[in-house]
Amino acid sequence: MADRTSASMTIGASAPEIMAVIADFPAYPGWAEGITAAEVLSTGDDGRAEKVRITLEAGPIKDTYVLAYDWDGDDAVHWDLAEAGAMLTGMTGAYRLAPVDGSTEVTYELAVDVRIPMIGMVRRKAEKRIIETALKGLKQRVEA
Repeated sequence: MADRTSASMTIGASAPEIMAVIADFPAYPGWAEGITAAEVLSTGDDGRAEKVRITLEAGPIKDTYVLAYDWDGDDAVHWDLAEAGAMLTGMTGAYRLAPVDGSTEVTYELAVDVRIPMIGMVRRKAEKRIIETALKGLKQRVEA
C-alpha cells in the first residue's frame, strides 16, 4: 500500500458525538458524497460495525467493496479493504480524534489502490479530494 494522504479539520463537537456519526453507516448516503449505500455486514461486541459493504458512485467510478473496521473507543477508527471491488484493489484509512479547546480535531488518513494504472501524484490528489469532501460532509452532519 502506498503512503497515506491525510488532512485535519476542527469540528465543534465532542469525540463521542463525532464518532457516533462516523459509526452510523446506514446514514452515509445522506452526507458522505458518492456513497449511495452502506450495509453493515457484521458488528463487534461493542455494537459497532466490523464489516461494511460500501457502494460508491463518484463520477465515472462505480464500485462496491467491503471494508473491515477496528475501533479504538472514541479516539480512532481504522479500516482496511476486506473484499476488493471491480475498481478498488486496496484501501487503508483512519479517522483520529483529539480534543482541542472544547472542539475536536479530526484527522482523516487514506491510501487507495485501483486496478487502473495511476501516477502517484494523481492518486494522492484524488485521495486529498476524497478526504476533504469527507471531512466537510462530516463537519456539516455533526454540527447540524
